[in-house]
Amino acid sequence: MTPAGTSTPSHDFAPGPVTACQITGSTNLELVIDLDHQPLCDSLLTEEGLQQPEATYPLRLYCCPDSGLAQLDYAVDASVVYHPDYPYRSGITKELETYQRAFAADVVDKLGTAEGSLCIDIGSNDGTLLTGFKKRGMRALGVEPTNITKIAIEENGIETIQAFFTEELARNIAAEHGRAKIMTATNVFAHMNTLGEVMRGITALLDGDGVFITESHYLLDVFDKGQFDTVYHEHIRTYSLKSLVALFAYYDMEVFDVQRAERYGGNIRAYACRRGTRSIATAVPELLRLEEDSQLFSPQTYAAFRQRVSDNRDRLMSLAFDARSKGQSFVGNSCPGRCSTLLNHYGMTRDLMPYIAEQPTSLKLGMYLPGKHIPIVNNERLLREQPDYVVLLAWHYARPIAEQLRARGLRSKFVTPLPDFAVLDT
Repeated sequence: MTPAGTSTPSHDFAPGPVTACQITGSTNLELVIDLDHQPLCDSLLTEEGLQQPEATYPLRLYCCPDSGLAQLDYAVDASVVYHPDYPYRSGITKELETYQRAFAADVVDKLGTAEGSLCIDIGSNDGTLLTGFKKRGMRALGVEPTNITKIAIEENGIETIQAFFTEELARNIAAEHGRAKIMTATNVFAHMNTLGEVMRGITALLDGDGVFITESHYLLDVFDKGQFDTVYHEHIRTYSLKSLVALFAYYDMEVFDVQRAERYGGNIRAYACRRGTRSIATAVPELLRLEEDSQLFSPQTYAAFRQRVSDNRDRLMSLAFDARSKGQSFVGNSCPGRCSTLLNHYGMTRDLMPYIAEQPTSLKLGMYLPGKHIPIVNNERLLREQPDYVVLLAWHYARPIAEQLRARGLRSKFVTPLPDFAVLDT
């Protein structure tokens, strides 16, 4: 079933320029922010790679006021973005591990899902989320295209299929394992070029009374917190609730409940089911009203957002230049994908920020940031050198990271680049 009065647009689109809304097909698009050309944020470079040409792609965010969807106007081929050696791993971040396992417990309790039910996670990474469902007696199955699959299987004991999620794969899974009572896609549902393929796969694999849960960066939080660093090539789309309601309607599904979460600086968790199978919670119309009251789809909102980005850039870079002029050390800590957008847009160079420190278990150690080529080192170096300033690039976890580093003996001043530049008093 499609929304009343509309035809069904194609939700599958080829890599390259994207000139229409990925949900409705509307060409009524407003520029939110232009971040120039940038490299892929998680295509980290080796020492050898520094001697090779580096690809960059347009990075511009537009919003369709008709659907409420924000999207990039250029999509990079998924096989290039999610290469086999893709370095992101969810389970090494303690806060995220705790969050994902609590997510699983919350979902099972909320839905009252019976033990033995099949739970499938799309883009399951190292299986951390699925371990939470498995502990609650679910049958857990992951779908993950990168080599992180090996960690999911060998270290976390999660059966995982190494592949991109497609309609054909979904039908094969249904034939072998049965249909899923719970399907999840956390911080991945905004990433696929082939959105229609994924949606058809979901409808083929989801049981009649099953629930699909997606959690992604939330457009309202992106604007409220000035977090332009969530804009990178993996995040083809940034959802509002309005846009999710519009999307699911094309597949005879509907959002029946919604929650806002603090993961990654502000997420939206939407629960979707087949149309008419569950009652619509009051949270859905309430959040839709809040989006409209906040003027989320207004050009004036986008202009204010761009100005905030510029102001934060100027303040952080002024501190970096001032520190260099005084002979003070100025370094980064944590290297989430989002920091590539921030540092490349700001123009942060190695002479200003000589390294970014990461935890000892990170897959990024010994690599170099795309674009600016800042080396990524073990955070033990912070304790040895005691730099004057440490910029917390995973600013959405600033407080716990600062507390952990203080407990290990770090005396540096902490700096947060967003939501507003600050030197922390901690």
